Amino acid sequence: MSERTKFLLIAAVFLAAYFLPVQHPRVQSALADMLVMLQDYAQKHVLFCLVPAFFIAGAIAVFISRASVMKYFGPRAKKVLAYSVASVSGTILAVCSCTVLPLFAGIYTRGAGLGPACAFLYSGPAINVLAIILTARVLGWQMGLARAVGAVVFAIVIGLLMALIFRKEEVERAAETEAAFTGLDEDEERPLFQTTSFVGVMVLILIFAAWARPAEESGLWWEVYRIHWYIVLPLLVVLAVILHTWFNRNEIQDWLDSTWGFTLQIMPLLFAGVLAAGFLLGMPGTDHGIIPNAFIARLVGGNSLAANLFASIIGAFMYFATLTEVPILQSLLGSGMGKGPALALLLAGPALSLPNMLVIASVIGAKKTAVFVALVSIMATIAGMIYGALA
Repeated sequence: MSERTKFLLIAAVFLAAYFLPVQHPRVQSALADMLVMLQDYAQKHVLFCLVPAFFIAGAIAVFISRASVMKYFGPRAKKVLAYSVASVSGTILAVCSCTVLPLFAGIYTRGAGLGPACAFLYSGPAINVLAIILTARVLGWQMGLARAVGAVVFAIVIGLLMALIFRKEEVERAAETEAAFTGLDEDEERPLFQTTSFVGVMVLILIFAAWARPAEESGLWWEVYRIHWYIVLPLLVVLAVILHTWFNRNEIQDWLDSTWGFTLQIMPLLFAGVLAAGFLLGMPGTDHGIIPNAFIARLVGGNSLAANLFASIIGAFMYFATLTEVPILQSLLGSGMGKGPALALLLAGPALSLPNMLVIASVIGAKKTAVFVALVSIMATIAGMIYGALA
């Protein structure tokens, strides 16, 4: 961060502190919701979502062969394989827009191409099977199907467009990566099954530890929720056995150091983003933010270009905890929101958030992040208009 940027940041904080009308009821409710949202985020997402994700990212950075990452996700990898795997990763991971960030940072810094990495970044939270099923049950099968199809198509198209737009930089980055790490992975002695088992067990721990409580207390998802801790505990024992049997002290220390590095890089930005989102828009389902819900609802009625664009932008900046977007949209639809803008918000919201953007910028830079956000918003707008016209 340059000295000029630091000065501007300090000046902005000072001016906000000096002029903010803290006695106004709206500001007080927004400040209260900001803290409540941070607490809710800490209680529901840090321990059981982010912490496992940080450990997985650390393992990817230390133990996954760079040659393997380059083979399947690198700039010169076969596009059909790279984008196919990246675009459906969300069906396996079922993570939110913040939990996917350490995993994205891990594969990108390990040498994955920008296109496949961005496809993975979008698909991770967007193609959540439980969320799509809940969408279909609550908002109608047409909305659920449109969300599922749109999310897969978006992941592939956005990844391809990111690779195309920044193709010159990607070629240079690929050349630098290959030159810097040529031969470093050739002498690996660890069998592939050990590394994949290690990472695979941690992925299962993440999936079941973060298993969200379903809206209805019946069905397969509810039964899994009831026993998810009985699944996690044996997996933790298996992980401990793997570490003791296959890894030495130095390797474990390298893994912990890498995990801590991702934590320092990502966690402060996430907390800052959650505070900002809570202040501006309030807790999901409430009307306590600086921007009133009624103002938002008035702008997303009908199926105009403006309504769809506004819905996609608001969705991109809002923070949605896993599955909360469905009841929020149900309420907005009841307040007059159009079906097209509803789909636009569904396609932009779960995959993006203000905290998410801050971290992405720290990994791939502000320019690439701005293009990524713009592509998601534009495509969500187009999809919303098409769906609104057909619905």
